[in-house]
Amino acid sequence: MSSFPQSSRSTTPMLATPRMSARRVRVRRHEWEDVLSEKLFRDALVRERKRADRFEEAFVLVLVSLDRRNAPPAQWKHCVETLSQTTLDADLVGWFEHGAVLGLIRSLEHRGPADTTATVAASIRKELLHWLTLDNMDWCSIRMEVYSPHSDAIPPVLLEGAGYRRKREEMARDAAKRALDIAGSTAFLIAFSPVFLFVSALVKLTSTGPVFFRQQRVGEDGRPFQMLKFRTMHVNADHTIHQQYVENFIQSSGTSETRKNVVFKIVDDPRVTPLGHFLRRSSLDEFPQFWNVLTGEMSLVGPRPPLPYEVARYKGWHRRRVLEAKPGITGLWQITGRSRTTFDEMVRLDLRYAKNYSVWSDLKILLATPRAVISGKGAH
Repeated sequence: MSSFPQSSRSTTPMLATPRMSARRVRVRRHEWEDVLSEKLFRDALVRERKRADRFEEAFVLVLVSLDRRNAPPAQWKHCVETLSQTTLDADLVGWFEHGAVLGLIRSLEHRGPADTTATVAASIRKELLHWLTLDNMDWCSIRMEVYSPHSDAIPPVLLEGAGYRRKREEMARDAAKRALDIAGSTAFLIAFSPVFLFVSALVKLTSTGPVFFRQQRVGEDGRPFQMLKFRTMHVNADHTIHQQYVENFIQSSGTSETRKNVVFKIVDDPRVTPLGHFLRRSSLDEFPQFWNVLTGEMSLVGPRPPLPYEVARYKGWHRRRVLEAKPGITGLWQITGRSRTTFDEMVRLDLRYAKNYSVWSDLKILLATPRAVISGKGAH
């Protein structure tokens, strides 16, 4: 995201959050034929963000707001006319918040890297200020955000655009999913407590070091958390080999059909103990993560939580897998090939799950997981 210096009243930051308390304005429908409704504009913003991620192209979001102390309602008409003077054929103008915030979306396709897109966005700001008179500057404020898929962070307004109003059905679905997580993880931890004790003793007796391995992972909405596993590696093992694997995996291209014999997994990892190979092959090393589920950091079903250096190598659209769903112990990737899918295929599976998940789909994935584990398909 690029930020712009706010040097006059017309560019005073106007959004502490995307939802403002500015005074609402009554408008007649026929006066705003070229202005998208709030819902249509929000939907367009979400689509533009996803398009930018997919094709690695940037765009700029311009938000024009009223100063609630000085703005006469009739001035919105002039504001719309001002925006129309600066738009291109492909631009979209609409209500970011009806009666309070007008928005303009401009694609920066083929404009170059992020520093160039910031320059283009600054020129849009200059155009707006050219069309606004000094009198208008008393009531009009402008904010801009450049979204570039090459940026490490997604601007908050653009992120909020994906889910600024959660429907009751979505809230109920999430509540049901959380209830399943609590019930399932509690039952598992109780039922398999003897297995926990037995594996803990084996880890302690067969190698030097702690029983559990704690590792920072990136969770829902990009928040870090400590994920638990039974330790399968020697203490102080060098992680360079895994970082190289991650880079090769993410940069891999093609499909599983064209690379049927290629397994994207570290095979015969020298860092892993003899017991660790068995624990990984059987997925017993994952059992402590049911505690992460019980505490709410993970879910029974969801995308696997990545490491920070993995996320650093993501393309823009890859990052959606850590923004749109809580990480899980198992998921579509685990039951459809695991290590024999490409990274892009894995991300597509995660995004498909995030869009369509339900308690019923979670139950089906959970029931399919033991078979995938026993078969060892794609596991090493």
